[in-house]
Amino acid sequence: MGNLQFKDQLHEYAHWREQLIQSIELYREWRNRYKLNDPQSTDALLNSLQGLGHDRVTLAFVAEFSRGKTELINALFFAETGVRLLPSSPGRTTMSPTELFWDEAGGNYIRLLNIESRLEELSLLDYKRHPGRWTQIDLNIDSPTQMQEAFKELVATKRVTREMADKLGLWNEREAAEQGIINPEYVEVPCWRHALISFPHPLLKEGLCILDTPGLNALGTEPELTLSMLPNAQAIVFVLAADTGVTKSDLEMWRSHVCGARGQRRQGLAVVMNKIDSMWDDLAGESGYDASIQKQIDSSASILGLDRQLIFPVSAKQALLAKVKGDDNLLEKSRLKTLEHYLSADILDQRREILKSMVDKDIGFLVNESLKLMNTKVNNADKQLDEFKQMDFENQEMTGKLMAETRDRQNAYMANIESFQASRKVFAVQARMLVDSFARDRIDDIMRRTREEMSKSLTTYGMKQSMRKLFDELRDLLQDSVETTEETRRLIKAIHKKFQEEYGFKEIEPQLFSIKQYQFELERIFEEGETFRNSARTTMTEQSVVINKLYSTLIAKARTILQQAHGDAATWSNSVLTPLMHQIKDHKRQIESRLMMLRKINESKGSVYESIAQLEAELASLQQQKQELLAIVSAMQIDSGLTT
Repeated sequence: MGNLQFKDQLHEYAHWREQLIQSIELYREWRNRYKLNDPQSTDALLNSLQGLGHDRVTLAFVAEFSRGKTELINALFFAETGVRLLPSSPGRTTMSPTELFWDEAGGNYIRLLNIESRLEELSLLDYKRHPGRWTQIDLNIDSPTQMQEAFKELVATKRVTREMADKLGLWNEREAAEQGIINPEYVEVPCWRHALISFPHPLLKEGLCILDTPGLNALGTEPELTLSMLPNAQAIVFVLAADTGVTKSDLEMWRSHVCGARGQRRQGLAVVMNKIDSMWDDLAGESGYDASIQKQIDSSASILGLDRQLIFPVSAKQALLAKVKGDDNLLEKSRLKTLEHYLSADILDQRREILKSMVDKDIGFLVNESLKLMNTKVNNADKQLDEFKQMDFENQEMTGKLMAETRDRQNAYMANIESFQASRKVFAVQARMLVDSFARDRIDDIMRRTREEMSKSLTTYGMKQSMRKLFDELRDLLQDSVETTEETRRLIKAIHKKFQEEYGFKEIEPQLFSIKQYQFELERIFEEGETFRNSARTTMTEQSVVINKLYSTLIAKARTILQQAHGDAATWSNSVLTPLMHQIKDHKRQIESRLMMLRKINESKGSVYESIAQLEAELASLQQQKQELLAIVSAMQIDSGLTT
């Protein structure tokens, strides 16, 4: 299972994603063609399409320094260049988090964000929106040597005063003392805070994104990596060294950043035990070598609390050499194939299922509504056609009775309309309370007050207490919304039940708003915030740096989540009654069509056959609409459990 298979698997995944996009486009066109669209459903479909269009399969590589992580990336993905593309020589290791992807609009480049940006309050996401803030180096993709030389900038360092290093959050007096560095005038720091690399490698063009992170210290000083980038990765590959096993710093990184990023899940998580070539021993023989590796795997699995099947012994150095030289025997001995199989099969399958779930969550309720509405339309048209075929229209008394019954239905419809409008007004009041519970001014007021308290605090203890207060107030704000959400859910259920029981409408399960996902995401941020608040690094870091980092990462993320809750609540409240509205409109169309036909028949007996022919044509058209919809839903292949 070599790199070619990973490429093929990724290509197949990209093809599947493109087919899913096309089927959603067809569904949007179907709704437009048959006048079933509304602003809210259109927004939901466009948002789903935008999410799929920007989808990337992100593999994050995490390791302490000198574990051979960057060499592993070279061996897995870039061996065909014939050179060691990313710098991984001894003593020259990645100093800044690096993202590798293909930016079709931007072309081939390295963009570097200067380390001084850490003094500002902007998040990495904010910086990514402004390319002008980055230093750009253009890449010549026809020259691996030029690219290799350009990539050396990733390990660039410079000397700054100890005071500046402290402000940047890159000076730790205790760690320096352990290394015998006492009160230095200058400190060596990375030149760059973050790097973005875009070039048209085949795998990157298929949607692969690689995140190469530096060691424990860098992860600890960039909460955005732990809070956002690592959790959003489809897989985290944690790299150990076979000759050292799990060291103290490895274990700290594993517990603080890797396990935290995965939560309780172990999906998309692999441990690579690199440098097994350091254990090659001709005297011990093949069996002794295998036993040594297995012993190290068992020990590491026990320490990390991980299934030993997810630990992959590898020699990245020998794998890269084997691929460059075309040495199949050496490649086999490097044991890279097992890891490649895991990445190509398990990870992409998991991503496919996640994407299916996302699409089902975003638009599954719309598809469900469309299917049920089409079933109702077809059944009603079929019933009316059968009724007309069996009636004796020579009997004028019967015709008059049918017209009277239809007018009664029309009057009942008007009552339906009045009842619906009254229910909508009641719901609008409740929905406004729900949306306002996430209002931005409430959130910003809490954040502003707490920031002022933190800035005025004269002690580290006081500042940390203000942090805790901030987390508690944001948690309470969301908790206050729980009761409002439950009241709103009860009301929408009651409205649907009323129209089903009193007016005979078909049951369409209403989409219910939930704040559980926002609570879960906020709690994860609060957990990270507690770690940040209680860490020795926070205690030793200059106060303004701590505040800036807290607000540009943790609090910015919390604000984004609460704003998402606000937007989702508004979108839901605007669209949740749409299925009822569609049923009411269709009911009106049926009554008006029936009255028109009865009038024609009453005026001219010869129009009976014309009316039946018209009903047959309408039924055939509705059946065609339904078949089109069924074909589109089948192409979507989403597991929504929809009925047809």
